[in-house]
Amino acid sequence: MGSIQRYQAARGRRYMVQYRKPDHSSTTKRGFLTKKDAELFLASTEVRKATGEWIDATASRITIGQLAADWLKSKTHMKPSSLHVLEVAWHKHVEPVWAHRHVGDIQHSEVQDWVSELSLRRGATVVIRAYGILAGTIDRAVMDRRLPSNVARNVNLPRKTRKSRSYLTHGQVQLLADEAGRNRTLVLFLAYTGLRWGEAVGLRINSVDMLRRRILVRENAVNVAGKIIRGTPKSHESRSVPFPAFLVEELGQLCERKSHDDLVFGDGSTFLPTPTHTSGWFAGARKRSHEIDLTFPRALTLHDLRHTAASLAISAGANVKAVQRMLGHASAAMTLDTYAELFDDDLDAVAIALDHARRDSIEVKMKSNQAPI
Repeated sequence: MGSIQRYQAARGRRYMVQYRKPDHSSTTKRGFLTKKDAELFLASTEVRKATGEWIDATASRITIGQLAADWLKSKTHMKPSSLHVLEVAWHKHVEPVWAHRHVGDIQHSEVQDWVSELSLRRGATVVIRAYGILAGTIDRAVMDRRLPSNVARNVNLPRKTRKSRSYLTHGQVQLLADEAGRNRTLVLFLAYTGLRWGEAVGLRINSVDMLRRRILVRENAVNVAGKIIRGTPKSHESRSVPFPAFLVEELGQLCERKSHDDLVFGDGSTFLPTPTHTSGWFAGARKRSHEIDLTFPRALTLHDLRHTAASLAISAGANVKAVQRMLGHASAAMTLDTYAELFDDDLDAVAIALDHARRDSIEVKMKSNQAPI
């Protein structure tokens, strides 16, 4: 047990508690106005020590900057592109405000005020990402028993709004491909397989089965801060993706005079750079396509070709499980959440089927009632 001592301070009589930490080293807590307050502190300290809930107050003097550095280093499971996004958010939005702060001095209201202010300047995705870094860093302090709880949790966050997607028709895909020039086959490939850009440009000839019309997606090539990083697909798992017969000849021409390990798209050895949204071959093809067809989406993105692949597959009768496997989603539920609006025709079909079933059932019952005895 500890002890309580009275001492004279500049502002009058005060009480000091002397006690031992779990490691048996001695420490003190000063400044109690009454002996009862000191006794309550000592009693609660002994209970926390006995239950394993005691936390050394000095451990919370570590800064967010020190904790965040270790927190970011721990994200070894993340894709380089995803980790890069976190690092940018840390340096741009979190570090300037929180890096110098001691983790034990941060209050819940401060975090809420910061989130609210940042929401006025940035979109929900950026705000939630920045908040996640701060909250995750403080979680680390809690796990290390530097804090009893995370004061950054349970703040009001902005709500994400789903970005609008553009879905091309078969005719619009062909128009864009024709306007893409030498990248014609690449446009068709993206729009009819649903591969991500990095998966497509990282595709090698030995992963193309022309006879079965299958693509084995097992490599990804992503631009991270101007450097191409090779790795596994986003889901970390390889998958087999079908492609339509009309692409056989197109892909065959790209594979001519290349070795087994060469890249399908480009010169065979150099990964194609990602075209920018505002300039380059893709922006030019999009602009010319809109000039020819005014219904062509002016804001079409490369990723919209992946959405288009999902749309065309669903309209062709593919079920949600097949679309999930084609796109490499973690689950069919994820596919439904992402493309729920594309299954509206299925809902219409359910209503029509129920109507027909009811009509047939009533007709059968009426005929049985009218049958002669």
